[in-house]
Amino acid sequence: MMNMKSKSFYAAMLAAGLLSLSACNQSTNKQSTNMTDSTTVGQLPAASGFEKAIDGKQTKLYTLKNSKGVQLAITNYGGRMVSLLVPDKSGKMVDVVAGPGSVDNYEAAKGNYYGALIGRYGNRIGGAKFTLEGKEYKLPANNGPNTLHGGKDGFDIKVWDAKQVDDHTLELSYISADDEQGFPGTLKTTVTYKLTDDNAVEIYYAATTDKTTVVNLTSHTYYNLNGNGSGSILKHTLQLNADGYTPVDSLLIPTGKIDKVENTPFDFRKPATIGSRIAEGDQQLKFGLGYDHNFVLNKHDLKTPIATVQGDNTGIVMEIFTEEPGIQFYSGNFMKGEFKFKGDIKDDNRTALALETQHFPDSPNKPAFPSTVLKPGETYKTTTIYKFSVK
Repeated sequence: MMNMKSKSFYAAMLAAGLLSLSACNQSTNKQSTNMTDSTTVGQLPAASGFEKAIDGKQTKLYTLKNSKGVQLAITNYGGRMVSLLVPDKSGKMVDVVAGPGSVDNYEAAKGNYYGALIGRYGNRIGGAKFTLEGKEYKLPANNGPNTLHGGKDGFDIKVWDAKQVDDHTLELSYISADDEQGFPGTLKTTVTYKLTDDNAVEIYYAATTDKTTVVNLTSHTYYNLNGNGSGSILKHTLQLNADGYTPVDSLLIPTGKIDKVENTPFDFRKPATIGSRIAEGDQQLKFGLGYDHNFVLNKHDLKTPIATVQGDNTGIVMEIFTEEPGIQFYSGNFMKGEFKFKGDIKDDNRTALALETQHFPDSPNKPAFPSTVLKPGETYKTTTIYKFSVK
């Protein structure tokens, strides 16, 4: 197992010192005011919309349940979380996962990664290349000159082998061949979803390789805690246990520095609404058209949440626990209303958010960042938990 959170890394970062950013003024993008009550009703999409043959393999919708009536729907097309029905403060079941309601609509929205498992490498790799053990590996560029979320044909569009272990557990597996999307080694990946009786979705990632490679797996589920199709997420409240974040250049590749969040729009150490500072004229917000940044998590374990989000209308709270050193906060800035969500709703700008637990973007090209290298004989293992309650 790789050493994901070495004490020496954090000590090195502190010794190097953290830079701070100043906040200015910026005009905000026009936000969606779309509100559709019917889409928040606790109902899973039709399973028939997920029955399709892709690349000679059959896709399907799998449903997990717990004793509290919570339901989680997952498709093996991209290992995607499709729906998650949890109770709001009045006891009504609300679908907090935003996204399409059929395989056809997921295929149409390719490149937006709605609900998908991401691999081999979550987030961006600068210049679509990296050097490992003295050899340069070239990857497909699918985000300007960079590689995003594993390349043009990443794990998000693969049909995973699925095994429903019991009513609350689904095991997905995929074998990525040597040189798939330019990455070295045959990578055997297993991702297990478990829905617990305390309303938590536990995600267990595991992978092995036969050649030295790089791995950074994550879930790119989009959430709206007021319900799919309920409008903007800008009034959601967010708290992140992170003193620092990795600033980016104009192409959203980390500069290699770690800056303090203090006195910047990136300071969510105390709860703040997502929209409270998103319109400030900070250069980093201009680069990302909002928040699309990796936060460097403070020392943590699986017993304490590193992020907490609350829906302003439903009172639904999502706590995130992880073994990863970072989390990418994406405020839905590139959603343009081009694709169809459940309930015939469009994916309008900032109507959902993603919080992707991860190693840092471009780590293969940034030796000071925590390593994402996996060698033969090692096992990549990491766990992330999304837990739901109400206030």
